[in-house]
Amino acid sequence: MLTVNTDAPLGSGLPTESSLPARLLALAAPLWLERIEHGWTLKNLTAGGRYEQVSPVLGRLWGRNASELLGRSDAEIFGAALAAPWRAAEQTAIGQASPLWSEHRLDVDGQRRDFEVLRLSFSEAGQQWMLALWRDASENRRHSDQLRHALEQIEQQQRDNERLRRELADQALRDPSTGLYTRAHFEDQLRREADLSTREQREFSIVFIALGSGPEGSLPQVLEALGQQLRGGTRAMDASCRYDGSRFAVLLSGVGLATAHGRMEGLRRRCAAQIVVDGGHERRYTVAMGVASYPHTAQTLDALVSACDAALAQAQERGGNQVVLAAIPFEG
Repeated sequence: MLTVNTDAPLGSGLPTESSLPARLLALAAPLWLERIEHGWTLKNLTAGGRYEQVSPVLGRLWGRNASELLGRSDAEIFGAALAAPWRAAEQTAIGQASPLWSEHRLDVDGQRRDFEVLRLSFSEAGQQWMLALWRDASENRRHSDQLRHALEQIEQQQRDNERLRRELADQALRDPSTGLYTRAHFEDQLRREADLSTREQREFSIVFIALGSGPEGSLPQVLEALGQQLRGGTRAMDASCRYDGSRFAVLLSGVGLATAHGRMEGLRRRCAAQIVVDGGHERRYTVAMGVASYPHTAQTLDALVSACDAALAQAQERGGNQVVLAAIPFEG
């Protein structure tokens, strides 16, 4: 049997050259010097993996008396479930010539402890032995976890700041009464859509909307309700805005005249059916709409806006609460 002087100082606890082969010392000594505070064990794998030597340092790391561990296996000390991954690490160490590093977790006095373990397998006197150096990495792991948590908090704060920046920038582009885009932003979107339509030879439509001429048309509750209808009834690639006073505008990207008419007719009906509460009274409101498309209704943006405005005026002249399409010019 191999023997190690467990009463010697920590720095001299490694088996001496007379008890282990010189090649073992050549491999283990540098690692031992690098991590001088390791506890260590010597296990006889041939004899069922029972501990032959356990350093007092390791006994303290495990929260046990080192002498109580001698002659016992991991399964007898810690149970089969915990011993299984240790056994797997030992089998891996046996199959390779160089030392094997692994990590293990152990509950000591009700606290989780993390360990880094270096295992070195060797044969001596016809038996297989396993030298293991144990280092308590709990404090380093806690520091790493704290650092990771701090970095995650910083990243989350950066994401929150970026989201707030976008929200503030978006708010600057919106009308506070309706939540819709401002006219200036709408006109920017309109110019970009016209450029895209010209390059890709596709249609888009614009819609002018006016509230009814009754007193309901000026109520803040009605403005807010119509804003909600427009935001909920359009797609992300579309743009709705408060054009001026009680007039609104909608840009329908990639949508032709017939499809635009169908969508706006549905919106008109929802508005007419919506009830708005004002001072305990139920109010209803209606909208008139004019629809024009590019390039079928007009070939330029100015002509498109004029055609859409004319269609809205025609809808209002007919009594409102209807959708009117702009005329398509006939070319002989």
